[in-house]
This record gives sequence, structure tokens and C-alpha cells, in this order.
Amino acid sequence: MKWLRISSALAGIAACSLVLAQVAPHARQAGAVLAAQDDPAALSELELDAALANNDHLVQDNIEAALEAGDADLADSFVALARDRNIALPDGLLSRVSDAVKSENSTSHFAKRFATGLVTGNADDVASLSGTVAGDLFVIGDIRDVVREGKHLAMGEDTDRLVLGLATAGLAVTAVTYVSAGGAVPVRAGLTLVKDARKVGRLGEGLAEWAGRSAREVVDTPMLQNAVASGSVLRPGETVNAIKAAFRVEKADALVRLGKDVTRVAEKSGTRGAMDSLRIAEGPKDVARAARLAEAQGSKTRAIMKVLGRGALLLVGGAFDLTLWLFGAALTLFGLLSSIKATTERLTQGWCDRRRARRLSRAQSAAEAALAKTAVTA
Repeated sequence: MKWLRISSALAGIAACSLVLAQVAPHARQAGAVLAAQDDPAALSELELDAALANNDHLVQDNIEAALEAGDADLADSFVALARDRNIALPDGLLSRVSDAVKSENSTSHFAKRFATGLVTGNADDVASLSGTVAGDLFVIGDIRDVVREGKHLAMGEDTDRLVLGLATAGLAVTAVTYVSAGGAVPVRAGLTLVKDARKVGRLGEGLAEWAGRSAREVVDTPMLQNAVASGSVLRPGETVNAIKAAFRVEKADALVRLGKDVTRVAEKSGTRGAMDSLRIAEGPKDVARAARLAEAQGSKTRAIMKVLGRGALLLVGGAFDLTLWLFGAALTLFGLLSSIKATTERLTQGWCDRRRARRLSRAQSAAEAALAKTAVTA
């Protein structure tokens, strides 16, 4: 019976050890991910480890896809990621990426995209953004957007209030830019990117909703309607002064912070990196996380966001599953320790019982010998 109890405890140790060996790696990964959930850089590294472990050709496949889509910047971002992770890539593929990047950065291409950004106000790369920002700094782009959307509003037509609010905020920030000799340029560039992302449908739904509310708060609608009624791109000075009067500076802090964070992303990961972050962001906190990610990962940021999506910025779902892995590991460890304790107690009890039995046996033998000796003497 004693050996049966000891055998069951040993079986418990074996079973718990086997389960713990299977659970421990998952629990360790879960613990690391949960610990890094407030650090986008560390979290993205852990998520990348898992993604790359599941697909050996992940980087190469994404480079091929980026080249096919004409996105040399994204392809170059994946090359930077491969270099950082010591992932070997074919020389031919590297040459294709290098040629594509050179072509995209050529003078003729830059000039064409700059002109496109200046005239249309839409940006999707560094060149077109430079043109867009130039147009906004000289108030042409923002006046164009405010007058167009403001007249839609006055006539009761569909109005993009987000573009209207961002353009109005941009005009006010531009005035500060001139006064402060460029001190507000980062905010101006960030607001322009948000506006452009909205125009081309690359602004996340959650972020668009938040930015729309914030933009409405900074605009005095009746005053703006009066300003745009007679506003014109041909009279920029007069129009800007009238529109600035409709801007509520005290309500603009949130938009200013957003503009700064977007610019931080663009400075480290490029214009398209900033646009990618605006596409996956659900609110200003996500953009702030993207800025921290870009500052840590630099040119690799676009590749990371392409692979992980919003998971590059924060822990998206799975927290309950991760907690279950930790709970399962803790429960298994408790079972293992309990089995070890039970085995130790039963082995100790068996050893004590044997010692007691031997003592009793020796005492009994001594007593019998004494009795025999007494009988002989008698």
C-alpha cells in the first residue's frame, strides 16, 4: 500500500514535468509579451520573432510584393529588417531594390511628385509631401481646402469637417510658424499629413472619428461661414485673417500633439511610414505609440507595421489567451511542487517506518534473548 502511494506521487511528478516542459515556452513568451505591452519597440520585436519563426520566407515574399506594387520604400524597409535580423537575401533581389530606390529618388521623379503635391494637395511620398507642405506653408493649400469645404457647409452640401478643421488649424499654425521662424513647422507638416491621409482614404476609422470631433471643436462654424463666403485663393492675406478669427486656439492642444507625433513618425520612418501609422491607428494614443516605435526602429518601421499591423503598436486581442498560458504554467508548477512534496513526505515516512520497525525488531530480539538467558540460568 505504501509503495502504491509513493508510485502515484512519482507518477504525478513525471506527468507534471512533462506538461510543464510543453507549457513553459509558451508561458515564457506570454509573460514577455504582457510585460512589453506598453513598450511598442519591445513588443514589436517579440511579435516579429514569432512571425519570422512561422515563415522563413516572410521578408523575401514581402520585398517581392512591394517591388511589384511599385513601393521601393517599403521594399527597402524590409531589406533593413533583413539586415538587422541577419536574414540572407539573394543578391539579385538586393540589386532590384537598390535600382528601384535610386529611380524613386531621382531628380526628375522628385520634381514631378513635388509639383503634384503642390498643385493637388495630395501626398504619398517625400516629394509630394514637400510640395503639399510648401503649398500649405504659403497658405494656398489650406485656403483652397477651407474655401471649398466651407462653401459646401454654407450651402448645406456634404462637407468633410475633418479636412475643414485641419485646414483651419493649419492656417493658424502657419501664422505661428512665420512668427517663430519655423518653430511650428513640425506641427504644420503633421497636420498636412493627417489631412492628406484623410483625402486619400488612408486615415483609420477610429482616428478619423476622434480627429473629426477635435477639428469641430477648434472651429467657430458661423464665423467660418462668414469668412469663406467672400474668401478666395486670389486674396490670401484677407482670407487668412478672416479664417484665423474662426479658429479657437484654446481647443487646439490635442490636434497640435497629434501633428507633432505624426511628424516624429515621418522623420524616422519616412512619409509613407507616417501614412501607414495613420491608416492603422484608432486614436491619438496609437499615433504616439507609432512615434515611439519609429524612434526605436527607424527605417525598419514600415516593414514591421506591414507584417504586424496594429499589433506593432499595442497588444491586440489575445491577452486572455496569454494569461491562460501563464495560469496553466503556474497551475502545472504547483502540481509539480505538490507531487514532489508528497513524494518526499511518503519516502520520509517510509524510511521512518522502516527504522522504527528495525528498532522494534532489535528490541524484541534483545528481549527474547534476555528471557532465554534467564530461563537457562534458572
